[in-house]
Amino acid sequence: QVQLVDSGGGLVQAGGSLRLSCTSSGLTFSSYTMGWFRQAPGKEREFVAAVAWTGTMPYYADSVKGRFTISRDNAKNTAYLQMNSLKPEDTGVYVCAAKRGASAASARAYEHWGQGTQVTVSS
Repeated sequence: QVQLVDSGGGLVQAGGSLRLSCTSSGLTFSSYTMGWFRQAPGKEREFVAAVAWTGTMPYYADSVKGRFTISRDNAKNTAYLQMNSLKPEDTGVYVCAAKRGASAASARAYEHWGQGTQVTVSS
């Protein structure tokens, strides 16, 4: 059974940092592209970042470029999202996801999902 476990969320002031983790089991992690999505209250889920199985060519939403960094450690079956210079508009539930094949921004392309971790940025 595939399981993705998100962690690392919390409450932080604007300008602060958080590091999210997504640990997987039940799949060949090194064969999957990993992505992060977020959903704010009353808004649709939106793409944040993705990284291919090689760990190269990360792909970001324009809203987080230069502030967020996605990475992965295939030996630990874990993906990360380092979030710096956080803004109140970054508030939401952050969810990791896994797909085979190339990176994608569409949620429908992803096969497996974590449970989400809450990130709240206060002004």
